[in-house]
Amino acid sequence: MRHLHTELDATLNLIRTELGNSSDLVIRSFTVITQLQAHPAAIIYIDGLANVKDMLESLLANCGELQTVVPSGGETETSPLQWIQSFMLRSGDITSVMDCETLCHGILSGETVVLVDGYAEGISAATNEWKDRGVTEPTSQSVVRGPREGFSETLRTNTALIRRKIKDPRLWLETRQIGAVTHTDVSIMYIQGIVDEKVVKEVRSRLDLIDTDAILESGYIEEFIQDKTMTPFPTIYNTERPDTVAGGLLEGRVAILVDGTPFVLVVPALFTHFIQTAEDYYQRADIGTLLRLLRYVCLFIALFGPAAYIAITTFHQEMIPTPLLINIVAQREGIPFPAFIEAFLMEVTFEILREAGVRMPRTVGQAVSIVGALVIGQAAVDAGLVGPAMVIVVSITAISNFVIPSYNMGISIRMIRFFFMMLAASFGLYGILVGTIIMVLHLSSLKSFGVPYLAPFAPFIKEDQKDNMMRLPQWLLNTRPRLMNHNNPRRQKGRS
Repeated sequence: MRHLHTELDATLNLIRTELGNSSDLVIRSFTVITQLQAHPAAIIYIDGLANVKDMLESLLANCGELQTVVPSGGETETSPLQWIQSFMLRSGDITSVMDCETLCHGILSGETVVLVDGYAEGISAATNEWKDRGVTEPTSQSVVRGPREGFSETLRTNTALIRRKIKDPRLWLETRQIGAVTHTDVSIMYIQGIVDEKVVKEVRSRLDLIDTDAILESGYIEEFIQDKTMTPFPTIYNTERPDTVAGGLLEGRVAILVDGTPFVLVVPALFTHFIQTAEDYYQRADIGTLLRLLRYVCLFIALFGPAAYIAITTFHQEMIPTPLLINIVAQREGIPFPAFIEAFLMEVTFEILREAGVRMPRTVGQAVSIVGALVIGQAAVDAGLVGPAMVIVVSITAISNFVIPSYNMGISIRMIRFFFMMLAASFGLYGILVGTIIMVLHLSSLKSFGVPYLAPFAPFIKEDQKDNMMRLPQWLLNTRPRLMNHNNPRRQKGRS
């Protein structure tokens, strides 16, 4: 740790050397005049990161002479630093700076530092202000009914959006810097008295164990702190909706916010968490329940649709009604590939079109993906490469995959679908059954920060079924999830 010099020029040269004399480093010199002498001083900040208009107006009142006068304090003269800190600076957050590392980190974070010759310390004022995207509607998790605001890339904006919804002094926020080079601000937010202290300690310990150069997005944090890496299923939930994070905090979860990304992590995350949406609580209970059941049906279609078609048409034709079987056989006449190769080709084609639609410009991306799917599907049928029934099955499977609210869970289902297709092509429905058993056993072994991943299915918790596959009316949701909260399980009185 290198301490600041008492000579102003030596300190300024040290700062210039430390920052490579960067062109966006601004150093404004002025003079502080006391009763006894004039003290050279300087304001240091990074252009584009700090808003120094108010500070310059207060410190450099006489811009022509670039000086400010410290009035007499009677018998004892007020030091320039004390006067600047007490009366001149209008910023609300002012700290003392004693070493070069803290000074450089401060100005690179948007702060403004004032140095006075003859003093081996400086004053750092919070003048952080940079251009951001602002609060806009989230694009990855849209709803029909509910708030339209989403997180931005600025950490303080995101914490303010959550505090707007939870105006409780027990909503605590802890911030640390992670990344040896980026020094990214990472905050954890929780409600004291509702959250399980063991989960908070575990989150702190996992974050403190991260030793890396850079944290550029919350996905970096997710990979470092997740319980098990060798699994296709996500064990940490991410969202860009403040109401979703607020709902998780009220259930006893912990939110992890990373500066520079609109996606906030929420832990612990369960399997059912990825099938639910915030809109389930904004609609009536019967509508919310219907939508949840529909998502579970689409989940099974997206997972087993092509595999079931391959198994039945290849090994179990007796399960198909005779008129339908005759139609399928007639459609497949002349097709040179088995059902597995058909499904594999169509699935890969749809994955290519889906990825192309995401990466292409927004104005043409959806049109290309839709038109491409129609044209390629019809052309493949006309060319005799695949049957019309296979195109229908793959299309319904792809559409059902979009019903899953979580993008991470949707990708996991897409990956596992190929595994079930191979089992179906090799062993029929028996292979699908064995694969399902293996998948359920794997899910049962997963945990998210100590909470079983399949809860409240396994272990089965009767009182938590009121907000699982079904959602009872709000006046019956009077307890929080049992495994999430042990300190304050009751959330409302309820009514009879």
